[in-house]
Amino acid sequence: MSFAEKILFFISLLGAFNAFILGVYFIFFTAKKYLPNYLLGGLLMVLSIRIGKSVIYFFDANLPRTFLQIGLTACLFIGPFLYFFIKSEIRKIKRLPRLWLWQLVAWFVLIVVIGVIYPYQYFAPLWWHYIIPLIYFQWGIYIVFSVFLLMPIIKRVFGKEEIKVFEKWILTICGGVLLLFVSYVWAFFNITKGSYIHAAIFFSLIIYLVIFTLLYRKKTNDLSSFSLQKYVDKKIDTEEVKQIVGKLTLVMTEKELFKNPNLKISELAKAINISTHQLSQILNESIDKNFTLFVNEYRINEACKLLLSNPNLTVEAVADEVGFNAKSTFFAAFKKIQGITPSVYQKLNTPEL
Repeated sequence: MSFAEKILFFISLLGAFNAFILGVYFIFFTAKKYLPNYLLGGLLMVLSIRIGKSVIYFFDANLPRTFLQIGLTACLFIGPFLYFFIKSEIRKIKRLPRLWLWQLVAWFVLIVVIGVIYPYQYFAPLWWHYIIPLIYFQWGIYIVFSVFLLMPIIKRVFGKEEIKVFEKWILTICGGVLLLFVSYVWAFFNITKGSYIHAAIFFSLIIYLVIFTLLYRKKTNDLSSFSLQKYVDKKIDTEEVKQIVGKLTLVMTEKELFKNPNLKISELAKAINISTHQLSQILNESIDKNFTLFVNEYRINEACKLLLSNPNLTVEAVADEVGFNAKSTFFAAFKKIQGITPSVYQKLNTPEL
C-alpha cells in the first residue's frame, strides 16, 4: 500500500473500532439505563462490524470469505436496530417489546440457517444474486419505516419550527445510516468505480463528529427523550409558578418578544431571569404548552389584530410583522390555533359597509 492508502486504511478502520467501543459504552457504561441506549449501542456495534469488514476487504481482497459472511450478517441487523432505537425514543418505550425481540431472533435464526446451509465461502454467486440484495432490501424497508416515524419532526424542521436536542440527535443518526445505505447500494451496483470505500469514510467522519460532539457539549442528558419527562422530584412552588407566569405575560405583551422570528427558549428564560430547564417545566406542566405553541399563540393573536385593523396589509406582511419567517409556517400556525385561514378570519370579522 502507498502512504496515502495506509492513511485511508488507518482512518477508516479506526472509525469502525471507535464505533465498536462507543457501542460497548452505550450498552454497558451509560449512567442512564434507557432502552434507546442499548439499541443505539447495538446499532453502532453491527455498523462497526459491517464497516470493518468493508475496510479490510477493500485493502485485502484475499480476506477469508467467512469474515465477509460475518460482515454481511451484521448488516441484517442495522435496519431493525435503527427503527427500534428511533421508535423507543419517540414513543418513550422503556422495555424491549416482545415483538421486537422476536424480530431480532427471527432474523438471527434465518441468517444463521442460510449461512450454515449456503456458506458464502462456497456459494458466493448465490449470495451476490439473491441474499445480499435481500439484506439491502430489508435494510431499506426499515429505513423507510424509520423516516415515517420521523415525519412529524421533519415537517417541523421544514416549517422552521424549533425542535428538541434529542430530536436533532435521532435525525442525525437516521441521516447517517441513510447515507451509509445509499453508499453501499451505490457500490453494490458499481455505479461509480472505487465507491465501495466511500461508506467507510462517511461512517468514520460521522463517528468522529459524534464523539467530538459528546466530548465538546457540557451536558448529554438532553440527547434522550427520557430526560425530558415530567420533573417528579423538582416541583416548583405554586406561588413561584404564578410569579413566573406573570413575568412571562409581561415580557410577551409589553416587550413583544414574540416578534423576534429567531426567539429561543433560552432567550425567553433569560428575559425573566430563570433557567431554561425551569421555563420548559412551567410551560409543559403549568401552562400545558410547548415553547413553540406558547409563542405562536401570541403571534397569532397579534396577527388577528393586524388583519382587522389594517385590512390593506398583505398576509406576508402580517406574518413578517408578528415574527414568522415564512408564509407557510404562518398559515399552518394560524389554522392550527384559529381553525381557519387568515383570509377567512378577516372576512368573517370585518363588518360589511
